[in-house]
Amino acid sequence: MQNLLWSSLVCLSVMGVSPAWAQSQSAPMSGAPSGSPASPVPPQQGGGMTPSQPGQVTPQSAANTIRTYSTVVVLDGVALDAKGNPVLDLKADDFKITEDDAPQTIRRFEVPGRTMPPANVDIESTADLDRLAPEAPVNIVLLDEFNTHFEDMAFARYSLKKWLEKQPGKLDEPTMLIAVSIDKFQVLRDYTQDKQQIISALDHHFAANPWQSHSFSWVPERFSTAFITLMRVAEASSGHPGHKDMIWLGRGFPNINLQNAGVDGERQVHNAVQRTVNQLRDARVTLYTIDPAGLQIDPGSYGNFAGTFSPFGGEPNFEALSVATGGRPIHGRNDVDAMIGTAIRDGASLYSMSYRPTNNTYDPQKFRRIKVVVDRPGVTFVTRQGYYPQGGPARPTQDGRVGRQLATELVSASASNMVYDAVPFVLAIAPEDVHQWMVTVMPKGLAWYFGTADQPRSTRLLVTVTTFDKKNKLLKTEGKRMEFKAPMTAPARGRYESGVRFPYKLEPDPKAVRARMVVRVEATGHMGSADFPLTVGTTVSSDGQNPTVNATPANTPPQTTAPPAAQPGDPAPAASPTPPPPAQ
Repeated sequence: MQNLLWSSLVCLSVMGVSPAWAQSQSAPMSGAPSGSPASPVPPQQGGGMTPSQPGQVTPQSAANTIRTYSTVVVLDGVALDAKGNPVLDLKADDFKITEDDAPQTIRRFEVPGRTMPPANVDIESTADLDRLAPEAPVNIVLLDEFNTHFEDMAFARYSLKKWLEKQPGKLDEPTMLIAVSIDKFQVLRDYTQDKQQIISALDHHFAANPWQSHSFSWVPERFSTAFITLMRVAEASSGHPGHKDMIWLGRGFPNINLQNAGVDGERQVHNAVQRTVNQLRDARVTLYTIDPAGLQIDPGSYGNFAGTFSPFGGEPNFEALSVATGGRPIHGRNDVDAMIGTAIRDGASLYSMSYRPTNNTYDPQKFRRIKVVVDRPGVTFVTRQGYYPQGGPARPTQDGRVGRQLATELVSASASNMVYDAVPFVLAIAPEDVHQWMVTVMPKGLAWYFGTADQPRSTRLLVTVTTFDKKNKLLKTEGKRMEFKAPMTAPARGRYESGVRFPYKLEPDPKAVRARMVVRVEATGHMGSADFPLTVGTTVSSDGQNPTVNATPANTPPQTTAPPAAQPGDPAPAASPTPPPPAQ
């Protein structure tokens, strides 16, 4: 039975793809879309660019590979006194940081409350957040309906509503509400400071009946859903630089006993944990897990395997994942509303500091342990325990084939209703043909591979378009891979900022009434999304704002300017810190 579990777990959980999509991986993603050639956008710094020919992929070269490892580690954490209350008057000199016992120098230090939204603004969407309070801390409340019994989830919802009703009408921090079942991921309410909007979304949501939580045979699917959910939230929210307090209301994923996993199974689960911790770290997400089951009179109510697959025992376990991100697991208590309040209070009391590690060697399998000591008696600092050096995002192979991890991430983004805001772009539907679009990707979200003396810098995009019918049923998802090259006048290294523009032709479908486009930058793995009705003349931006685009029209020669010389200390594009790994 254990061996059967592990074979299915490796296929479903760690890889996390449906059979239909897995079969489609055998074909490469197509090249640039048909229609007129892609056109340049005047860069903010540097010249224009010219796209490569459709379907052509430049072989990987030394221009795409970096030889050293360098990063800046950001630590978000809360200082607590002996009674568990936040301490808010500390200074940078009060903190001592070590990484693998080596002292580190704090480069940047922020006190709690510095980046809170201004009192005179109201945040009612991700677009408002990015525009009005781009560094504000936020709360993401997630209802785990696939691991938690129906009656326990009902108590979790009651407790969340009870806590909300005690708050003022306008919440201090923008809050998002998400519900996840075994087969559905739903954003019930985008970021808002209006508590009544969250209460209304909670009241109008019909919770799933998680009958799978009673069955041992569904453990792989539950394990998979938990990991994919964590990574999906991290990927979608990575465009917002502020801290995210993720409050997971539910039992969390069931634990797996690695004793019978075998070497390959253990390695694959370890890789899944590593990727998840890295993505949560990069998105500045702290995970708080709150088990609404309270004091368990009968642990067997979660099945005969509740001891083995309990949420807070065994290896790996959800509690360890929470602690690794700097959060706290909370279980065995009945005052769930108070625990929700504690998690949100901690999120509003965070210190933020950063340092550049003294160890610049690169070993993606080695966990770097962080320790922070506060020079004040009785005060402890709760933050993440460490990190794995970044191994780079999943990328297609040289011939354009999509691996399972990348397929999972693209499918998750394409089928979601969550806003991905790391890559801003504008899409304009032609006034005479709903299937002809022009897409402009802004410089802010792009990353350019380094160039050489005879090879220009380049950037690659993965673009998916998903269509839906009038009942919101997914009809089809199609994907394309495109490459754009900068002019030889662009600096081969150092800072370079330039956008790209390309046409897109959608395959006609009489049932389609709306679409969702996802643009992923191959070098960084960052994504942007836009949802829009299929109506002629529509213009939509991925950040939800009414766009005014200063870009060169299609088929117009670019207006180039001489790029500024790269300065010492200029940050390299996000593509450069790590070499592209093989497809996973």
